Amino acid sequence: MRKSTFYLTFITCCIVALASMLLIHPLFSSAYYDKTLAEKKQLVQKLGLTDLCLFTEARYTRHLSQADHFAAFQDSPMAFEHFPSGSLTLPPLTIQRREKKRAQR
Repeated sequence: MRKSTFYLTFITCCIVALASMLLIHPLFSSAYYDKTLAEKKQLVQKLGLTDLCLFTEARYTRHLSQADHFAAFQDSPMAFEHFPSGSLTLPPLTIQRREKKRAQR
């Protein structure tokens, strides 16, 4: 048997094994995830948590409802964004409305 045939057979077997595990794993772990989701919901309700933490990088992207208007520009107004999450989120609605009114003038 040539080395290339052996290699392709090995890679094909590995891909088939991986695909089968990806299809079978959710069937066995769904009960566990349902249980942990119920526990997390109970914890959130017990602690009274309100905001969802979307990003963990910067304080002004963790909880958008509690961000300062100037926090993104804490180094200087012309500084580049340090974290990619800052470019994925929109400014608060109050700032969007203010800028829209300013553009209409």
